[in-house]
Amino acid sequence: MTSVIFMGTPEFSVPVLEGLIENNYEIKAVVTQPDKKVGRKQKITKSPAKIAAERHNLPVYQPAKLSGSEEMQKLIDMHADLIVTAAYGQFLPTKFLNSVKIAAVNVHGSLLPKYRGGAPIQYSLINGDKETGITIMEMVKKMDAGDIYAQEAIKIEPDDNAGTLFAKLAIVGRDLLLKTLPSIIDGTVKKTPQDPEKVVFSLNITKEQERITVDMTATEANNIIRALNPDPGSYMMVEGKRFKVWKAEVADETTDLKPGSVVTNKKRFAISFANGTVLNLLEVQPSGKKRMNIKNFLNGQGSKFTPGEEIVDK
Repeated sequence: MTSVIFMGTPEFSVPVLEGLIENNYEIKAVVTQPDKKVGRKQKITKSPAKIAAERHNLPVYQPAKLSGSEEMQKLIDMHADLIVTAAYGQFLPTKFLNSVKIAAVNVHGSLLPKYRGGAPIQYSLINGDKETGITIMEMVKKMDAGDIYAQEAIKIEPDDNAGTLFAKLAIVGRDLLLKTLPSIIDGTVKKTPQDPEKVVFSLNITKEQERITVDMTATEANNIIRALNPDPGSYMMVEGKRFKVWKAEVADETTDLKPGSVVTNKKRFAISFANGTVLNLLEVQPSGKKRMNIKNFLNGQGSKFTPGEEIVDK
């Protein structure tokens, strides 16, 4: 039985872990990020990978920083055959990568060398890409720079957001990993170096990137809304307050209204953006309120806005 140290944190990692378990790989340990405080009540929350590991009675390690930790030495001393990572969230020291008998393998949510870094799925949506995919790659110390073992592309649908893409790619990643691992283990796999001239980075989303501004086109704004749903969400500033937008669609029409104006609040709520483009808001969250569909918004706070009125702060 091939032994594995598995490293992952979000929901994306869970199907990969469970696929390894179901296919009789020996999971010596699951390494994930520490529990964190979530929400207004700051409730201590386990990562999805930890929850899955505990469900299968697997040992869990959660070092705040892997490098130089006692946990890392314990992992090295396990003498595992493989390290498999899927959105773990920390750099892995060379000493640790070199400690396994066969290889350290990463399941990455993009078609490398495009979108190295921590937010590949979000950037594929922000940039309006038509496809994305999974890369199974050899891990090296440099971020997402290892040789490619295998890749598989999928289409990005117009109604996809980060949540739906994460779910789709987790399954693609699980299946492609399980298909590729036997050739990695027996040494017959063919590796392809990444083209350094085609490298694109996708660093973690910043607070500033969460804001939608009216100098964007409706398509650019909608791409951000999709990329940041379900977490952390995007927002506009409406009358000086944060106004989250969870779902929208680009309207077919154009307008001569100034960007940031209400185009209509009759049966739909549409805002003008750059170049005369129009965005229909479908699910919103005014400051201090819960998420709501646009019908409920128009029956309440939305009814006070007048078509032609500029409401979005620049």
